[in-house]
Amino acid sequence: MRSSGFGTTDAGASAWSRYRLLAAEHRPERVVLRAVLAGGLGVVVSGLSFWWAGPIVAVAAFTMHAVYERNRPGAATSWRRGALAERRTGRRLARLDPAGFHVLHDRAVPGLPATNLDHLVVGITGVYAIASRRWRWGARLRSEGRRLWAGGRPAGDVAGAAARGAHTVSELLGAELDHDIPVAPLVAVHGARVGRAGLRHGGVLFCAAGPLPHLISTRPVIFTSAQVATVAAAAERVLPPMLETLFPD
Repeated sequence: MRSSGFGTTDAGASAWSRYRLLAAEHRPERVVLRAVLAGGLGVVVSGLSFWWAGPIVAVAAFTMHAVYERNRPGAATSWRRGALAERRTGRRLARLDPAGFHVLHDRAVPGLPATNLDHLVVGITGVYAIASRRWRWGARLRSEGRRLWAGGRPAGDVAGAAARGAHTVSELLGAELDHDIPVAPLVAVHGARVGRAGLRHGGVLFCAAGPLPHLISTRPVIFTSAQVATVAAAAERVLPPMLETLFPD
């Protein structure tokens, strides 16, 4: 299994691995081209101005191009930003009291090929399947009819995907434990603005990542600590880490 480079938490591990694979494609060629272009620009500037201006311009051009490639729209950037959003949600969920809550990150969901569950919380207030999603900074998240909007752009079928994931996890846990285990779908919102109480759309609650632990921990208690341990152990069995699925040893 490949290392996520994320340290102690598994949140966002598979997304980060996908990003690293995409970012590594043709990297030597890109670095050489960047160096040639920056060096050529430096030579031109040295010839037209002071000699010392050339190296400064070359270094600045090399750095700016590297920053641009890291942040330009594309699959690699999307995976990196998604992984960082999952990582931030993971840090928030780490604030839940471990005596009453068990948290899993980045799990494969049998029955949903190539789909991972970003976070699963099993606690005394219930079971929550949580997806981390990042939108443009400052865009307001709103629901209009059957569509979810982030600013002036449609947000896609995020609610549908979250609901399907929660339903599948509920079925897997129910089959493993031989009784119904309701799983509530949640979406941890990053970047976009959403009220502190959250936004409900398509049966899914969209909530800013910051207040998410408070929202989960203050709901009515429905499980004992022993039941939490039983359900959490079942979740560990039926939901393998996504990295092990993508990169088996």
